[in-house]
Amino acid sequence: MKKRVIIVTDGDLMAQRAIETAAQNIGARVISRSAGNPTILSGEEIVDLIKEAKHDPVIVMVDDRGNTHKGDGEKAMEYILNSNEVEVIGAVAVASNTSKVTGVEVDVSIDRNGNVTHQAVDKDGNPKDDKIIKGDTVDVLSRFDIPVVGVGDPGKMEGSDDVEFGAPIITKALEEVIKLYELKNKLNKQ
Repeated sequence: MKKRVIIVTDGDLMAQRAIETAAQNIGARVISRSAGNPTILSGEEIVDLIKEAKHDPVIVMVDDRGNTHKGDGEKAMEYILNSNEVEVIGAVAVASNTSKVTGVEVDVSIDRNGNVTHQAVDKDGNPKDDKIIKGDTVDVLSRFDIPVVGVGDPGKMEGSDDVEFGAPIITKALEEVIKLYELKNKLNKQ
C-alpha cells in the first residue's frame, strides 16, 4: 500500500510547530525533517522518509523562502507529486505576500476564524475576492489534479492559529483535505 501524503507549502519554524500540532490533532504522521526555509531535503529524500513512516496520512512541508521561481521547495514538491511510490491526496496552499507568481486555484480555504470559504485567503487568513492563493511555493500545484485547501500563515494569522490554542486553522485545513480526497474517491467510484 502506498502511503497517503498531504503537502503543506510552508516550512519555517512557526509553521513547523503548528503543522506538528495539527498532525497530532488528526492522528497523522509528520516528516519534521522536511521542514526548512527553504526546503533542505530533495524530493527523493522526502519520498524515502514517507515510505518509512509508521502510518499515514503523512504530512510533509515544502518551502521556497520567497523565491518566486521554481525553488527547492517546489522542485521537491514536484518530485513527490510525480512519484509512483506514494499517493498525494491533497495540498494545503499557504498564502504569502509574494507578487509575480501565478498562484493556484483553491477548492476551498479556511479563513482566520476557522470558516470554510470558497474563496482564497491572504497571509493573515482574511478571505479575498477570488479563488487564487498567491504564495512562493504554490505554482506547481496547478498542474496536478488534487484537492487544494488554502490557508494564511500557519501558526500565525495574528494569533488565531497559535499552537497554544492547538493550531486550529491548519488542523481544519488538513481535515478538509482528507474530506475532499474521500469525496473525490467516492465520486470516482460511482
